[in-house]
Amino acid sequence: MSKQSYRVCLCFRRRFKMAVAQAPEDVKNLFEMYSENGLMNVDGLHKFLVEYQKEDETTTDDAQKIIDGSKHLPKNGLHVEAFFRHLFSDTNSPQVSLGVHHDMNAPLSHYFIFTGHNSYLTGNQLNSDCSDVPIINALKRGVRVIELDIWPNSEKDDVHVLHGGTLTAPVTLLKCLSSIKEYAFVSSDFPVVITLEDHLTPDLQAKAANMITQTLGDILFTPGSEVFKEFPSPETLKKRIIISTKPPKDYTEAKEDKDKENDLKSDKADDEVATKKAEPHENKPKQKKAPEYKRLIAIHAGKPKGGLDECLEVDPEKVRRLSLSELELEKAAETHGKQIVRFTQRNMLRVYPKGIRVDSSNYNPMIAWLHGAQMVAFNMQGCDKHLWLMHGMFKANGQCGYVKKPDFLLNTNEIFDPEVKHSEKTILKVTVYLGEGWYYDFDHTHFDPYSPPDFYVKVGIAGVPADKQMTKSKIVEDSWVPSWNQEFEFHLTMPQLALLRIEVHEYDMSEKDDFAGQTCLPVSEIRSGIRAVPLMDKKGDKYNNVKLLMRFEFTNPS
Repeated sequence: MSKQSYRVCLCFRRRFKMAVAQAPEDVKNLFEMYSENGLMNVDGLHKFLVEYQKEDETTTDDAQKIIDGSKHLPKNGLHVEAFFRHLFSDTNSPQVSLGVHHDMNAPLSHYFIFTGHNSYLTGNQLNSDCSDVPIINALKRGVRVIELDIWPNSEKDDVHVLHGGTLTAPVTLLKCLSSIKEYAFVSSDFPVVITLEDHLTPDLQAKAANMITQTLGDILFTPGSEVFKEFPSPETLKKRIIISTKPPKDYTEAKEDKDKENDLKSDKADDEVATKKAEPHENKPKQKKAPEYKRLIAIHAGKPKGGLDECLEVDPEKVRRLSLSELELEKAAETHGKQIVRFTQRNMLRVYPKGIRVDSSNYNPMIAWLHGAQMVAFNMQGCDKHLWLMHGMFKANGQCGYVKKPDFLLNTNEIFDPEVKHSEKTILKVTVYLGEGWYYDFDHTHFDPYSPPDFYVKVGIAGVPADKQMTKSKIVEDSWVPSWNQEFEFHLTMPQLALLRIEVHEYDMSEKDDFAGQTCLPVSEIRSGIRAVPLMDKKGDKYNNVKLLMRFEFTNPS
């Protein structure tokens, strides 16, 4: 070990001992309760894990492995520092570690699916570059729906991916497809859906179909001429890529339809508000449709003519995908809430950001999830708070990109009414004990050039309106290892959709408070007991050392 590494280790150990010295009374009392003569043996540790941590399936062998893994002697048990170190370790995760544990044999419409919007953009919606890099990053994070806007190149002889009517620099469709094939299943074996916003002539549709077929090969799922009466399941579509778009029209037909849509000012062929411009109508002979392109479409998209009633009509003989902007969904939810839920029990609903979000910001996904929308399309290249909620939702079910919708959204006998306020189901008590790790992950003058930071914690619930709440701890001044020891209580009516939000900030008297970490956890998968909660940066990437020691307890309403 080098002298520098040795000094770092000594520093880390010294600061950890400082944290141990500040160990909450709860931790000290638990150690006393489950130990004898200052040592917690394997039986005491096993009893603690089962009784207090509610880890019912833990065995004495598991407890022995924890003791064996401790760097502290003696090996026949844990003293208080080793016990505290275990509580603050990555193995003591706040979330259940069951891998994929939801039923994956239901139709695709029964799942929330991790969905991207304009997946090829590196930045804003107006003049950033188009690239396969954000697509790769999204797939690595577990995103299962990739959106590509496909346009003719300037010579009209190839297919480009770009945000039409803007200054975004294009990338070729072939490059995007090649990267999707390479990275589709690095984070999850469950299917990837490519949603195409198609602006191609029939000859280029045929060329695109050939590219898709040749590039993706056997992993491409092709339904042929079949129209699904019910969507297949994620399990049956493992390691497959699915195409979703509008069935192609004759080129002149599509142009006439586009002219009629000018009053909508939409940036999506799929009904999106935008700045895209249609090409002028050309007096060309009618071109034939591309049958090879149509045969690739597994999930048919489109908005029927008429009003909301027609859009949300459920056809027992076939299923489809409907797209609505965030504003269209909000408006529809005011008058057609139960109809939207009924529609999403069999069909797909995709929701996308309004066109004025040129900065690639996002919207609150909760209203979409509450109405059963499967594809809540987000700009993944940003770092806004709504994106943190999206990351939180898809930490569930082994982070496979598919989360089974709650039963109340799937009950066909009694359609769920999102407007009805429901009774309290559970109480979540959250205690924030202390934090550690900023000293190692941040420059020592990052928060304050002259003194240690003044940290505080925000803890809250993102969920249905009745459950939504945000609270704030006291400010702990001048400490790299802040100790709060505060409890917060949340009364939840729909814990199945609730997300626990945790943020740490550094108080600044004269300027905006500094960001110091965040995480978002699905309440349905939080483990009871005292847990080490790792924090993420604004982009959702885990810090190396920053974490909080917290306690979670679920109780029934009185």
